[in-house]
Amino acid sequence: MLLNKFGASIEEQIAGLLHDVSHSAFSHCIDYVLKTGDGKKHNHQDNSHDNFVKKTNFPKILKKYKIDLKFILNDRNFPLKEKSLPDLCADRIDYSLREGVIFKEITGVQAQNLLENLIAENGQWVFKDLKNAEKYAKLFLKLNKIYYSGFRSAVMFGTVGDCLKYALQKKYISKTDLYATDKIVLAKIKKFLKKDKRLNLFWQRMNDKIGISQNRCDYDTKIFCKSRIVDPLFKDNGKIKRLSEAKRGWQKIIKQELKPKEYFLKYDC
Repeated sequence: MLLNKFGASIEEQIAGLLHDVSHSAFSHCIDYVLKTGDGKKHNHQDNSHDNFVKKTNFPKILKKYKIDLKFILNDRNFPLKEKSLPDLCADRIDYSLREGVIFKEITGVQAQNLLENLIAENGQWVFKDLKNAEKYAKLFLKLNKIYYSGFRSAVMFGTVGDCLKYALQKKYISKTDLYATDKIVLAKIKKFLKKDKRLNLFWQRMNDKIGISQNRCDYDTKIFCKSRIVDPLFKDNGKIKRLSEAKRGWQKIIKQELKPKEYFLKYDC
């Protein structure tokens, strides 16, 4: 765990462990199911996090060890664990390096090298030099363009969202089911595919059996995707600087990439 590796307090490590416990099945697709937003922020999990934790056994466990739950749930107490974009935080570093390896954009050795060139100082993640800060930032940019806010992600959010939303409306699944696993939810939906043609259509779209293109002039649905970008800190002769201070044009990229991406999906049927 990054927070442990970089010497964060036990409280910050606990907050880190609890960070994603309120994620539903299908993760951020839930924002397109429950319509808690327009897809620009993907904040359903964050908005429901505190109440979710309070309904679990975690409060009793923390109380046993005399750890204040309110303190743990306040992100402002833990700057290494959570920071707003375009800053780095443990969550951002974790998923970007892990997924960079999974998607074969970098090797495991390259991911480890980036970690070895990071330090945690005064509540900030700082690269030891400009070279590695830029290398990481460009990796993150590529991941965002292709995976986090790319066309295939828009298709996933749109099709999975439509299928789950319809299944909820027809009471094939319940909101409680959404906090089980993907496998459990899919198994429940499958039972109704043969008798519900509309559900089957959503299922086919979701499973990439029907062609989907982008057509701004003639579309079936408009999807927003949250977009992410980072502006890493790095050390330069003992001073801490931002990548955007050292590399001309990076500030422009930040401004551009922080805007949610908009897609106009047209289904073949």
